Amino acid sequence: MTVFERISELSKKHGKSVKTVALDLGFSENLFYRWKETQPKASDLAKVADYFHTTLDDLMGREIVPSNEKDLLQLIQHAQVFDGYNINSKDKEFIQLFIRTYFEMENGNQI
Repeated sequence: MTVFERISELSKKHGKSVKTVALDLGFSENLFYRWKETQPKASDLAKVADYFHTTLDDLMGREIVPSNEKDLLQLIQHAQVFDGYNINSKDKEFIQLFIRTYFEMENGNQI
C-alpha cells in the first residue's frame, strides 16, 4: 500500500476527504496526490501521522514487531495505536479479557 493509499484510507475512517485533511494541515489541496509521483518530506509525513494519531511506521505501511516481545500480552501492554486509533489502558484491559476468554472457551475451560 502506498502512502497516498494509506492517507486515503485513514481519511475515510475519520470521515474526511484527502483534500480536507491536506487543507487542515496547511498543505495545498493536491499535495497528497503529488506524493504518488514524488517522495514526501519527513516533516510533512510526521504532521500527517500526528493528525491521524498514528506512527510514521504505520503511515508508511511498515509492520514492526519488537524482537524481544514475542508474548501477545506484552505486545498489548506496549501497544499505543491500532489501525490509526489510539489505545488507552481501558482498551488494553478489554482486549486482554477478550483474548483470554477466547482461549478459555477454545480449551473447554469454564468462564
